[in-house]
Amino acid sequence: MNHKQVDLSRLYQASLRDYLRDSPGASLEPARELGRKAISLELETLDLARIHEIALVALVLPSYSSSTSDGLMGRAGLFFAEAITPLEQTHRGAREANAHLNQLVTALSQRTTELAESVEELKLELAKRRAVEDSLIVSEQTTSKLLEKSRQMQQELRQLSRELLSAQEEERKKISRELHDVIAQTLTGINVRLAALKSEPMINAKELQKKIASTQRLVEKSVDIVHRFARELRPALLDDLGLIPALRSFMQGFTEETGVRVSLTAYVEIELVDGDKRTVLYRVAQEALTNVARHAQASVAEVSIQNLEGNICMEIKDNGVGFEMEGDSFVRKTNRLGLLGMRERVEMVGGTFRVQSTPARGTVIRVEVPFAGASSE
Repeated sequence: MNHKQVDLSRLYQASLRDYLRDSPGASLEPARELGRKAISLELETLDLARIHEIALVALVLPSYSSSTSDGLMGRAGLFFAEAITPLEQTHRGAREANAHLNQLVTALSQRTTELAESVEELKLELAKRRAVEDSLIVSEQTTSKLLEKSRQMQQELRQLSRELLSAQEEERKKISRELHDVIAQTLTGINVRLAALKSEPMINAKELQKKIASTQRLVEKSVDIVHRFARELRPALLDDLGLIPALRSFMQGFTEETGVRVSLTAYVEIELVDGDKRTVLYRVAQEALTNVARHAQASVAEVSIQNLEGNICMEIKDNGVGFEMEGDSFVRKTNRLGLLGMRERVEMVGGTFRVQSTPARGTVIRVEVPFAGASSE
């Protein structure tokens, strides 16, 4: 286009904009005036059609929508038809040009629709890309949380390993002291008394019986200590008679040693559970009562085992001082090896472990283990 055509195009676009903004009954005189100017510039109908196309792309396409496009396109067509009227009156073949113009308008309308569809497709693509970017951000955040959780679990595992080794060492020291201070001294006393008997051949029968009885008591004491060691390591009652007798035996010794009264309530079908689960229940009760004696300052404790909707539910309650909980993750975060050990044992057989405690109101340890897998005996 030359500069005159450019000026006409700007004027055409401005006039068309004003017409589209006005009411549908607005005057078309500006369109006819544009047609006369086009004649003065010696423009053809096709030239004015190109100017009209440029105006449509600039005015209609940016605000294109399916609800308004038909009305705008129709009014723009009326404006164009009025603009080319002077051209039709001054050129031959107006009918052919008008038919061709209709084709151009139709093609222009189709092209406008295609452009609008392309814009919609671009918008959808942008939305998809934003969704993918958001998903990547969420995935990155999730990965970071998983890595942090993994580091925490590794730290907990190292802490548990250290405390487990420490507990094993303490247990070995305890057994070593017991063997040295009690068993060894008792056996030494037995040996001294036997040597004394050997060196006194003239001792009378009554005195001999007293010394033999005293020596027998030392032997019985040594045997009792050895049996106690065996019960602490693995109670024979648990394997021979079952969980309930083993717990009753442990609780009797526990009460005699600590002064804490313990009661047991259990249903006999618990003995049908497989050996691993019985062992877990025994060890949890043993560790829980040991914690009661060490920390709770309690006078009474209760152990109950019941069948709860197909699960074995064991609760250990005490009337001790209790402690402040720190949320559901308390057992995971705590440094108490006993609680961690109990949880690990219970989860090993597919159960759940919970602790409830309130200062001055005691503590409740609750264990649920699936009954499935019971023995057929």
